[in-house]
Amino acid sequence: MTTAIPRAFPSDFLFGAATAAYQIEGAAHEDGRRDSIWDAFSRVPGAVINADNGDVACDHYHRYADDVALMKDLGLQTYRFSTSWSRVRPDGGAVNPQGVDFYKRLADELLDAGILPWLTLYHWDLPQALQEKGGWANRDTADLFTEYALTMHDALGDRVNVWTTLNEPWCSSFLSYTAGIHAPGHYSVEEGVLAAHHLLLGHGQAVRELRARDSSLKLGITLNLTVAEPVDENDPADADAARRIDGQFNRWFLDPIFRAQYPADIVEDIRKVDAAAVAAWESAVRPGDLETIATPIDTLGVNYYHGEYVGGHEPVNPPIGGDAPTDRPGHSPFPSHEGIFWHERGLPRTPMQWEVQPEGLTTLLHRVWDEYAEPAGTVLYVTENGAAYDDELVVDGGEKRVHDADRVEFLRGHLGAILDAAEAGVDVRGYFYWSLLDNFEWAWGYEKRFGIVRVDYDTQERTPKDSALEYRRIIGARALDLESARAAATTP
Repeated sequence: MTTAIPRAFPSDFLFGAATAAYQIEGAAHEDGRRDSIWDAFSRVPGAVINADNGDVACDHYHRYADDVALMKDLGLQTYRFSTSWSRVRPDGGAVNPQGVDFYKRLADELLDAGILPWLTLYHWDLPQALQEKGGWANRDTADLFTEYALTMHDALGDRVNVWTTLNEPWCSSFLSYTAGIHAPGHYSVEEGVLAAHHLLLGHGQAVRELRARDSSLKLGITLNLTVAEPVDENDPADADAARRIDGQFNRWFLDPIFRAQYPADIVEDIRKVDAAAVAAWESAVRPGDLETIATPIDTLGVNYYHGEYVGGHEPVNPPIGGDAPTDRPGHSPFPSHEGIFWHERGLPRTPMQWEVQPEGLTTLLHRVWDEYAEPAGTVLYVTENGAAYDDELVVDGGEKRVHDADRVEFLRGHLGAILDAAEAGVDVRGYFYWSLLDNFEWAWGYEKRFGIVRVDYDTQERTPKDSALEYRRIIGARALDLESARAAATTP
């Protein structure tokens, strides 16, 4: 009989889970909160499956104390949540004390439970009133974001030490203003590149101002990043396809943050597609902007879900895409996308058609550490990683259970990938599973469940899935046993 060999995590490694305000809070029209772009976008016919919205979601606004107790029971050391700009400064205007007080109560509840609050200032829910003035394509939004960041520090600076400015600016620029898939649902290359720049500018300004207030704060940003692999690295067309995806997905954000420059090759790629958009963007990048964007950060959050396997030749059997099958059409989020084709490589896929490739996370962490983070003295955290599976609630031994074996293996595989990177010298200090709760999954509505805790949307009952029980076991042991059977995950 083979004896399982445990692999220990570093002593300072943090185990957590993540959520976002609009996806779980509900209370969309309570205590002074007003519309965000996602409230408005959810009302657009065909934009969200089943016309779902976040009006109630997981009702976390009223159930946060029970949710924190659940986190404590699972052994979470840290909780990454976002604050709602539309709740704190509705319509981008004056401070709303009731909105601020909710986050004070949440932070206090976390601290009382011994859980580190990890605050994200922006997870895509721009006040709709600011969108009506141009949204992130308007430079003024970066200044208003900085004001909002300082408002949150006024409220929580004595409670929260770790601050993330933005979550996935690629999504809130190109996916939102160019592809039309996320709110506000526009189809403009120009708006996409302008939004990306102003998001990064707002990030840099907020970091600079928060640092000036308190040098002890841990400040950073979270990027969704990928590994773009060519079908044949020796084929020039395949290699070029991978270069363009990497440049538009990864380097467009990493290079300004760490090198105070945008990738010149990608600028020229986009210019070939839309010269007017690049001209507008070049006019928007003012002297000093890049130095502001490159204000040093302490932490870089890496969100990883899957890689990209691309080539310059059309495949005979292209893979099924992973976008939500809504009635409203979407465009490519990549301004330079002509001649790029996704290929099948035989990896397992989730029901959302996302590849499962844990070793891609190891590769990504190595690349980001070697090329960007280590030279800058920035440490890494995996701030999102998860998968949606078609979970089923069953009664087992008189108890409600969700036997999500695929998610258990997903969790274990990606934690193993992080250990592989850490053991090779990458300074990665934590992992946040996405998501703590099943929730409103943007254009997918409530069709897909990412949580390690099941939510019954009719009754709001929470049921920890087997993946939650396995995560609790791993956290308690502070080790991963890659050779053990799944049986531990099914033991409460």
